[in-house]
Amino acid sequence: MAEAKPYAISKQVVWGAYQKVKANQGAAGVDGQSIEAFETDLKNNLYKIWNRMSSGSYFPPPVRLVEIPKASGGLRPLGIPTVADRVAQMVVKMHLEPLVEPCFHDDSYGYRPGKSALDAVATARQRCWRSDWVIDLDIKGFFDNLDHDLVMKAVRHHDKTPWVLLYIERWLKAPVQRQDGSQQERTKGSPQGAVVSPLLANLFLHHAFDDWMRRHHPASSSSATQTMWSSTPRARLKRSSCWRRSGHAWRNAAWNFILRRPRSCTARTATGRASTSTSSSTSWATRFGLGGPRTTAGSSS
Repeated sequence: MAEAKPYAISKQVVWGAYQKVKANQGAAGVDGQSIEAFETDLKNNLYKIWNRMSSGSYFPPPVRLVEIPKASGGLRPLGIPTVADRVAQMVVKMHLEPLVEPCFHDDSYGYRPGKSALDAVATARQRCWRSDWVIDLDIKGFFDNLDHDLVMKAVRHHDKTPWVLLYIERWLKAPVQRQDGSQQERTKGSPQGAVVSPLLANLFLHHAFDDWMRRHHPASSSSATQTMWSSTPRARLKRSSCWRRSGHAWRNAAWNFILRRPRSCTARTATGRASTSTSSSTSWATRFGLGGPRTTAGSSS
């Protein structure tokens, strides 16, 4: 008999999320637990995540702060969640990503499934024969300065699932823990290094820039200027002999460009929930309580 839970999150989705986190590897969070250590008690660890997320009692631990040197000087702050928290974030990402991905601009390449920086460079290479100018812009500290209220507003526009909104808001507010053990509360930004952050950043940028460009500069809305917010292709564009820079340097995003009633993407959005392929023969899946492959995030078990 299935346990009664306030939120319908299936064990199968949690299992699929864990498999994706394992494939991505990554360092340990504030608890010092590696993926290998997490697997020593995999059944109980996954059950805790599912039980707490489906009951609404999951609270993310602090994010471990690691600062790495940037090529241009200074330090880039990376936030590393625990392995368990990465699994929980992956559950939400698997639910939300199929709902918002169809809305994004075709020329957006950063942190997109099935797209890469090399794809963006290839597109720019083709278009440099059709256009003789490019706007070279860099949003300084983009991840670190995301407005929490506007991020949540954008998420609510596309999905009103209560547990998705609940946990995204908790992740945005989760404190950062420095190397000396001190913690810092966050009032803005989303940790660069968290599983859900790139998706939230893309969603914000879609409304704050891509859709704004479509409304106010429709003639250039299909140009390659929008494709290059990923740092790797942008750096290569600066060396391209085909293009000359416009002379304008855009250094900060205007955070208030999200419309009160943003354009709906319902017509292009799949109505199905996120699905994940899993191996029914895996013994851990059976021990976790999975009787067979089930891919619907909206079903409970």
